[in-house]
Amino acid sequence: MTMKKLADEIAAAAKAEADEIIKKANDEAAEIIAAAQSEADGITSGNAVKSKREADKLGLELVASAKQANQKLQLIARREELDSTYESLKDQVGSASLKGRSALLKKLLAKATAEAGKDMILRPVAMDRKALAAETSYKVGDDIEGLGGFTLESKDSSVSLDFRFDGMLESAWNDLLGQVSDALFG
Repeated sequence: MTMKKLADEIAAAAKAEADEIIKKANDEAAEIIAAAQSEADGITSGNAVKSKREADKLGLELVASAKQANQKLQLIARREELDSTYESLKDQVGSASLKGRSALLKKLLAKATAEAGKDMILRPVAMDRKALAAETSYKVGDDIEGLGGFTLESKDSSVSLDFRFDGMLESAWNDLLGQVSDALFG
């Protein structure tokens, strides 16, 4: 065998061996790439699921927060409307032109006479002084603040009975607040 033939055989064997090594390396590289791609896909999929879960949770929290803020604004608006309604009632009750004012004062005087002794001092709200002074046998004292009505005080001021419209309005308002709220917002 000639040297050239021998060299050609060695070269062919070496090329075949090199091709086999390259083929194995390429196959191994393909397996490594496939495994890496599979792992990357798993990580990406896991992150996508986790991100979706977090986005859904954040969305729910934002909706809940918006609902809560809306409810708070509604409550504030309702409170303002109720306060406005109460102030309007106070204006009407405190008006000298309140329909039935003199009849109400007479009823309050009758109730006061039944509950209190004759030696008490009647202290009227200024706008009702004239009407009360004409109807009562009580000694009439200094004016007091209020929407209307009067108080009765003992001479030593140890006992005071309040027959002012303010207290009656507040009591009626508190008793009927649910019905008022239903009428306004129901």
